[in-house]
Amino acid sequence: MIAPSRFLAWLVLPLLALCSSNLLADTVEGAPKALHLLDYIGADYPSTVEAGKIIDDAEYSEQLEFLGVLQGLIADLPSKPEKAELETGVSSLRSAIGAREDGAAVARQARQLGAKLAVAYEVSQAPIITPDPTRGAPLYAQHCSVCHGDTGAGDGPAGVGLTPPPANLRDAARLDRLSLYAIYNTLGLGVEGTDMPSFADQLDDRQRWDLATYIASFSADPAAAKGAEVFNLADLARQTPGEVLSAQGPAAAATFRAQRAQPPQVKRGPAQLLDYTASTLDKSLAAYRAGDREQAYDLSVAAYLEGFELVESSLDNVDATVRKDTEKSLMAYRQSLQDGLPAEQAEQRLAAAKAKLKESADLLGSDGLSWSLSYISGLLILLREGLEAILVLAAILAFLRNTGQQSAVRSVNVGWGLALLAGLATWALAAYVIDVSGSQRELLEGATALFASVMVLWLGVWMHDRRHAAAWQDYIKSSLVGGGGRFGFAMLAFFSVYRELFEVILFYETLWLQAGPAGHNAVLAGGATALVLLVGLAWVILRGSAKLPLALFFGINAALLCALSVVFAGHGVKALQEAGIFGTRPVPFFDFDWLGIHADAYSLAAQAVAIVAIVVLYSRSRNAEKRRVQAS
Repeated sequence: MIAPSRFLAWLVLPLLALCSSNLLADTVEGAPKALHLLDYIGADYPSTVEAGKIIDDAEYSEQLEFLGVLQGLIADLPSKPEKAELETGVSSLRSAIGAREDGAAVARQARQLGAKLAVAYEVSQAPIITPDPTRGAPLYAQHCSVCHGDTGAGDGPAGVGLTPPPANLRDAARLDRLSLYAIYNTLGLGVEGTDMPSFADQLDDRQRWDLATYIASFSADPAAAKGAEVFNLADLARQTPGEVLSAQGPAAAATFRAQRAQPPQVKRGPAQLLDYTASTLDKSLAAYRAGDREQAYDLSVAAYLEGFELVESSLDNVDATVRKDTEKSLMAYRQSLQDGLPAEQAEQRLAAAKAKLKESADLLGSDGLSWSLSYISGLLILLREGLEAILVLAAILAFLRNTGQQSAVRSVNVGWGLALLAGLATWALAAYVIDVSGSQRELLEGATALFASVMVLWLGVWMHDRRHAAAWQDYIKSSLVGGGGRFGFAMLAFFSVYRELFEVILFYETLWLQAGPAGHNAVLAGGATALVLLVGLAWVILRGSAKLPLALFFGINAALLCALSVVFAGHGVKALQEAGIFGTRPVPFFDFDWLGIHADAYSLAAQAVAIVAIVVLYSRSRNAEKRRVQAS
């Protein structure tokens, strides 16, 4: 996935066409691009000049040209006390290159100037969340291996005949001249003039860092990771192995290569996740000011899904009102981007959202969750999600047992059993095989919820139609005996359980990381307590429903299932909104998460459609019953 031989040179070629644009005067845009030019010079100049002689004329001319672009970029940056020093530094760098000075000295000068630039204009070169190469491996297989080959040697089937050919990512000498930050940026920007595309629209910020660490592993020896020194994340992202080699020797460089390929994992506590949300929102606003509305919107979605959403469950258990207010403020900012409001108004909404994020962070703390909060979160997650599935399953099972249809009961048990297996398979795929992004996660959850809404509505009306013994006996003769009805029950059981299990896996995975080793027992204890409570609730519901008269039992369960249809409709639309599929339209209404009621026009409209469908179907059912009575 990295460029061919002139990696950083190709990376900055687009600047030649953009250097006169006012966009480059913006801090967020101009400073990072100037930093890229300095990275290029620091990485490639040493191989261009040796002992005062030019080895590669074309490369040397290109670097002089880029120095001119660099001077323009620095000149266009906003005024700061450090700007004059930077301009002087660029002039000195140009003189050194013009005099064909020693490559190592020029590279060091360029890197030092880049460090000053990054500090002066607050260019972040490190990830917020520690990258994970195990998440990067499936991304590489999906996006990169077709050109660069399974092992990164540049021998993928799609790379045959490409000019220039795909880079050999196992070339340790070239990788030693690149920082992890440079690899990450190449993934986001692509390489002009080659077949290396930009993956900014396909991979979010966190995924690009994960993939960069995996690519860095091609030139690293994992056995060297446990060296005498443990490098911090910022150094692993900003420094190059070549710099470490010069300063600390071969052993330290080998340790650095191994650790940047597998950064020491730190606990992903609430503070880290909320910091990720805040910093990504800042990038979103910068993109919006630059006129890239689509990128700004995508970043706002990623900020929510890969940060705040992962602490929602824990925050709910501390202060549900703060969670709701924070979520609304984030959605309001996102909607301002979609509506094309002036940048000043979007900035005001962002400021309000960041204030709410700080309030949330203060409530949750920075060092992870306490034992009691870990226990309560583990309890309520499973209890909340499991109750909805149990209500549906209990209604179906009690209904079938009351009517003596044991064969259909077995079909339902098969349905929810398969849902458990599918849930475990989903967890395994997301954790070890493919990378499920926040958007994909919410899309799957929303689609499953809407499908479950339709299925539950169908079952509720179906039960209402057969609440009389004669109608039920007719159905047994025509359908259940033939197997069609059993399949429908099994399918409903599958989707009802799978939807809830999907959320449980997501929330528990996040809770496990936030709680840390000290809180794992609390999470397990909370889950075990919830499981006992759910078993007890299921027993009470099944036992109580078995004693009800058939007509009353059918009527109660039909009403319950129709109500759940409305709840699922609200949840499904909200999940699709969180995934960024469509926007939000807040309205003056009350919120009640347990009933899927959200003060949003789209969510309420979906529930209104479900209610209208219930009224229409029940009216049709009542009219059919009147005709049957009249005919008899």
